[in-house]
Amino acid sequence: MHNPDVSPTPQQPVLRLRPESASARARLSELWAYRELLLFLTWRDVQLRYRQTALGVAWAILQPVLSMLVFSVFFGALARMPSDGLPYPLFAYCGLLPWQLFAFALTSSASSLTANERLVTKVYFPRLILPLSSVLAGLVDFAIAFVLLVPMLVAYGVRPGPALVWLPLCVLLALGAAIAVGLGLGALNVRYRDVRHALPFLTQLWLFVTPIAYPSSLVPERYRALMGLNPMAGVVEGFRWAILGLPEPPLALLAVSSLMVLFGLAAGLAYFLRVERSFADVI
Repeated sequence: MHNPDVSPTPQQPVLRLRPESASARARLSELWAYRELLLFLTWRDVQLRYRQTALGVAWAILQPVLSMLVFSVFFGALARMPSDGLPYPLFAYCGLLPWQLFAFALTSSASSLTANERLVTKVYFPRLILPLSSVLAGLVDFAIAFVLLVPMLVAYGVRPGPALVWLPLCVLLALGAAIAVGLGLGALNVRYRDVRHALPFLTQLWLFVTPIAYPSSLVPERYRALMGLNPMAGVVEGFRWAILGLPEPPLALLAVSSLMVLFGLAAGLAYFLRVERSFADVI
């Protein structure tokens, strides 16, 4: 029954929140404004990695060392894989160091958005900070594992040459390759959770097509530059050249790998920024 004393409730105003349109350059410049958050999340990822572990940071050394032992037994001792005249354990460890950095950074960055679901849906900040902080956290493991390389060089009597100055470039290329692929996969993982199931297989397959257990010299020289289409091929070979003092620098391989990293960064960043606005709704 209608009550004449009750007046109809006025319609409530509707407030619509729309993201402001900003150029990619302006959105990237936000990273500097949020640099303290980037450092905080990086340190948080490092702490979470070793929280409640019995061995702690020793895992950063155990992983490449155990992989080196397996490679040395099966590829070095049994398969008699050539190693460019270098002791095979040292050859394998120098390949595994940049690979472990890349694999950890790739896996962490690809899952960084879904792992921080509550943060993405409740607080505004440049979403690029999440994959970048995951990648930077991998540098801690890399630095710890790199320390073990020094006594190995002394034990095998290998002395680095002037090419050592190129080592930071190889590390940057490894990080760039991980960021390039991690941005794309991380954005896809928000919408399609199949990515987390496919990523271990992709990483394992990528390991065997990268010259870690074998040298790139097994490939005919006229086709060797094509190996650079796999950016980690140039990273691994450049890393060995910079540290082990190999006579011939893999310039063609490094050049092609560098171009692939730059192309991957541009493509991954463009896709990430294009779909970034939908993360909070889809995740």
